[in-house]
Order: sequence, then C-alpha cells, then structure tokens
Amino acid sequence: MKERISALMDDEIDADGADHLFKALKSDAELAGRWSTYHMIGDVMRGEAPLSADFSRKLMAQIDNEPTVLAPRKSSHHAHSFLMTAVASVAAVMFVSWMVLQQQAHSPSGDIAPTVAINSVSPESVNSYVVAHQNTFAGAGIQAAYYVRPVALSENGN
Repeated sequence: MKERISALMDDEIDADGADHLFKALKSDAELAGRWSTYHMIGDVMRGEAPLSADFSRKLMAQIDNEPTVLAPRKSSHHAHSFLMTAVASVAAVMFVSWMVLQQQAHSPSGDIAPTVAINSVSPESVNSYVVAHQNTFAGAGIQAAYYVRPVALSENGN
C-alpha cells in the first residue's frame, strides 16, 4: 500500500483510477499519516520550507528554557556492585574458616602446629657446588658467580 501511495504522489497512477486509495486514506489514520509524511519529505527535498519562518527561534527558546543537567543521575548499579562485592568477600572468609575448622577436626591433637623443615645440607657441600658451577660457566665466557656462604642456626644458638 505504501508503494501505491508514493506512486500516486509521483503521478505514476492516474488519480481517476485511484478512488480506492483515497477512500483508504480517509478511513485509515496510519495511511493518512504516511500521506502527510511523504508530502513533507517531498517539500524538504524540493527546498520548500514546510515550517514557519520563526520555527528555529521558537525551538531555540524552548531549549534555552530547559534545565541544564550537569551530572547524570545516581544509579543503583553502584550500590548493587558494592553489595555483590561484600557478599563475595563474606563468602570467601566463611569458606576459608570452614576449611580451617575441617582441618582442625581431622588432626589428631586438635591443634595445627607448623612444621619446620630441617636443612640437612652442609655448608661445605653448598660451597663446593657453587665453586663447581663457577668453574663451568667461567670457561664458557659467562660472568663468574658470587661466592655464597650459607648460614645456619644450630640448637645451641651458634
């Protein structure tokens, strides 16, 4: 139907044979709106101003009278993301606490004592290891390694 209305406006359909189109335009508000829109488009394309001469002035006056918004309205998205972060943090703390309680329940003495690994490597063996690597890389043109002297604390405090 849109094509037939456009063809009628462009004189591609004889007006005498388009009685049914005129009846449809009178009875259907949507088709009448299209008829007006098509005419306005045609006027603008031909350079004819369908608006009043002071339309721009009235429009600018209405824009000037509107309030100026300097900042967007506060959204609830920020509060929602803060809430989700807090819930995730509480869940993480609860999970870690539950894991510690499970570990304490399954330990034989009920308490968790830290275990310390005792170094059984003697300082002499570490020194010989460093010296051997220094001799290997020195022949290959790589800069020499620094001597490292390991320090250990014995039970008597020395």
